[in-house]
Amino acid sequence: MRKIYQSLVQSLVSHNFYNKNIELLPHKKIDWIRTLPFILLNLSCLLVIWVGFSWVALAVAVALYFLRVFSIGAFYHRYFSHRTYKTNRFCQLIFAILGLSAAQRGPLWWAAHHRQHHICADKETDTHSPLQHGFFWSHFGWFMSKKNYYCNFDLVRDFAKYPELVFLDRYDGLIPFILAILLFLSGLLLQHVSPSLGTSGWQMLVWGFSISTVMVFHATVSINSLAHTYGKQRFHTADNSRNNFLLALFTLGEGWHNNHHHYPAATRQGFFWWEIDITYYLLKLFEKLRIISEVREVPKLILEKNIISKPGPK
Repeated sequence: MRKIYQSLVQSLVSHNFYNKNIELLPHKKIDWIRTLPFILLNLSCLLVIWVGFSWVALAVAVALYFLRVFSIGAFYHRYFSHRTYKTNRFCQLIFAILGLSAAQRGPLWWAAHHRQHHICADKETDTHSPLQHGFFWSHFGWFMSKKNYYCNFDLVRDFAKYPELVFLDRYDGLIPFILAILLFLSGLLLQHVSPSLGTSGWQMLVWGFSISTVMVFHATVSINSLAHTYGKQRFHTADNSRNNFLLALFTLGEGWHNNHHHYPAATRQGFFWWEIDITYYLLKLFEKLRIISEVREVPKLILEKNIISKPGPK
């Protein structure tokens, strides 16, 4: 049974396995075929002119925006990338599915690229550094690169041992596709049972999936581009990471990026009470509900180390 288990993992990984030959690919060569769905997704937002507006569709779009921004920050980033808390295998799977709904590829791919970012932040080998490659490449160009399509499983061996995670990583379009279908069907249902709401299947699809997903994507990658360019540095780090209040609001706490680069092992990224970190607050609630455990806090010594400016509410 163990051999079958290991064989399943290996067969799934082998399809997209990162090897030395990947290093030979041009760093900035766009893979137009593989990124065509991403391009079409962005263009599909223009269909809002055709499908129109309803408060129901807007409410669904906003709700899915916050749910998926939270899932990226809480699960893809703070759990899969940095393991700042613990959970059981079932919750781990649910976290991966929720993260996948944001259509930002699989949890292993996401975590591997983020771990690589911390290894060489703002160095030439940091694939989405605005200092090295400019704003547009750091914001979305790297995501479309042929080289960066692949996942370096060597960087995520701790999670690559789970076949369910490898499966989801391999078929990363499955969950977004299911979400899109459910939104379309729910719109059709509402149009039939409550036409006074003024929504439809296509409207729910455009607002709930296309617009919401694109907004989640740009909020997420703004941490790559904007949070390494605009804001303030509280701590000396080996990179150009910044704390940015507005980005922290839109990303539910991810904008305290200089704090995070100073001490990535902490679940909390808003180190002080006035630094709003909604993702952390919700994860603390998860801890009280025993969904997760061992949430890592920021040691006092870390707060006093390598300080550039004295902390305090502005």
